[in-house]
Amino acid sequence: MGKFCQVCEKGLMSGHKVSHSNRKSNRTWAPNVQNIRVVKEGRPMRLNVCTRCLRSGNVQRAMPRMRADNQA
Repeated sequence: MGKFCQVCEKGLMSGHKVSHSNRKSNRTWAPNVQNIRVVKEGRPMRLNVCTRCLRSGNVQRAMPRMRADNQA
């Protein structure tokens, strides 16, 4: 489940690796997926989000948690 964006549903793509002699073998391309904390439906949760969704602003990142000893 790590190579799947839970926002835009982008996943693995397949194709051929083509050598210099034009021989073809199968390969896959995976999106750049990061496991980050986002605000969804008013509460923070962890989602696997691709960097394209992060860059374009499709998700709102959650603020980091404050530990009890760091609070003023």
